[in-house]
Amino acid sequence: MTRFVVVPGLFTGAQVWRETVEGLRAAGAQVEVVEVPREGAGEDGGGVDLEAHVARVLAAIDAAGRGVVLVGHEYGVFPAVAAADRRADRIARVVYVDGPLVQDGAVGLSLIPDPDLRERLSAEDLLPARGDWSRWGSTAGLSDAQLDRLTALATPQPAGTLLQPIRLTGAAALLPTTGVLCAESGASIETVRMMVQFGDPALKEVLARPEVTFFELPTGHWPMLSRPRELAEALLKAAAGEGVTLAAETEGGSAAAQGAAGGPAEGAAVGSADGSARTPGYLRPFLLDVPELAPERHGNIDFFLPEASKPRPAVVIVHGGPVAADLEPAPREWPTLVGYARLAASHGAVGVTLNHRLHDVRDYQVAIEDLTAAVAQIRADPRVDESRIALWFFSGSGPMTTPWLAAPPAWLRCLAANYPIMAPLPNWGLPPGQFRPAEVIAKAAELPMVLLRAGLETSAIARTVEEFVTAARAADARLEIIDVPNGHHAFEGLDQTDESRAAVRQAMAWVLARVGLA
Repeated sequence: MTRFVVVPGLFTGAQVWRETVEGLRAAGAQVEVVEVPREGAGEDGGGVDLEAHVARVLAAIDAAGRGVVLVGHEYGVFPAVAAADRRADRIARVVYVDGPLVQDGAVGLSLIPDPDLRERLSAEDLLPARGDWSRWGSTAGLSDAQLDRLTALATPQPAGTLLQPIRLTGAAALLPTTGVLCAESGASIETVRMMVQFGDPALKEVLARPEVTFFELPTGHWPMLSRPRELAEALLKAAAGEGVTLAAETEGGSAAAQGAAGGPAEGAAVGSADGSARTPGYLRPFLLDVPELAPERHGNIDFFLPEASKPRPAVVIVHGGPVAADLEPAPREWPTLVGYARLAASHGAVGVTLNHRLHDVRDYQVAIEDLTAAVAQIRADPRVDESRIALWFFSGSGPMTTPWLAAPPAWLRCLAANYPIMAPLPNWGLPPGQFRPAEVIAKAAELPMVLLRAGLETSAIARTVEEFVTAARAADARLEIIDVPNGHHAFEGLDQTDESRAAVRQAMAWVLARVGLA
């Protein structure tokens, strides 16, 4: 008999898990749901804290015996992993359901980047109103009745459970693990692949072990309500050691794992038929033949200069992300981005690549400041016509378009975006209204824009693009769309087809025409 111990997330308990638990029990499994304590003193004599919740999970593990499959949803990962660390010999597998990896010393409040929500959770027994659940996670897939149920069953989260740091010795670090990813939250198997490639190298050791598997559900943050049967099936298969593993893809990365110009927030792609490791897409040669111009380096900026006797317009290539700060080669050296800059230079523009500090989803303001400073430096160069600049954004840099759309300067002749993420994804947890181009597009209705749209984009990213396009149409904005129907996210490296080449040529011709190089 498979023994499951389930730890719910914020504001939720056993009732929300009812259908999933019934599915597990119908398959012959034993299931115990461990809710957060609602009253009683923590270890310091104060209110309920994380340790009080961990104690409950430990008691459930001890009662279940050995071979326990420990399941944590969102916040529930904290008490689940803390308990697994102390009972590693009893745990068969730890399953993360739309939850974070946690390290020693982390606090549950770190799940919530929104400073207003963090402050309120620290000071009061907060309960989400029916219309506020989207601030805590993607509500995709929830019917009105399910949203009503989620609201009716919600219970306050004791602040101490979120403020007390988790204590880990490392005993659970090598336990078999499964991630159940919710695609509409912004997490997919492809995004995990990119995290392994672009993120902290330590992630490869954690996520690409043979005993680490993944499942993906096409729903939002509460699959126990929106997809209870599918969640139960995924948990049963996880207990049996099934799921997608990235272990065979770690040596240099696979085609499925890699984008051409993006970072871990992005998803996309198709791999080799045999799943063997291959050169990552962002390190493959550019899909068009372009002159081998050497860059002229100035700080974090690389200039690719055409032969010209007078100032020329500039096409500034803005990489996606987040990417690890120490990633080598750095984004400005990636063949795809360099290829775009060289292509622009071959037609008489100054092509520019640069590095910015989008290392985390909370770094958008810093990255925007880096880009602003870089553009000022580019415009000040005597070989650049300061009145004719194009900004070309890729993938995760999509939210960085916001300030340029909110107040387009006269020198910005056009804006381009390849397979962009046009709003923070739900699992990023950023406050409402931040870095959302759709909310400011009406202020840039006269600015020419071109958007290269990947037909095989992941659903969560495609939704942000759809929202932006809808807002642009409503504002009667000058938006041109170039579709790549059979293209994945970061298609230049993954889908080097005639369709992709035609789209790149068309987009470059469009940009060059807007900066006066028809």
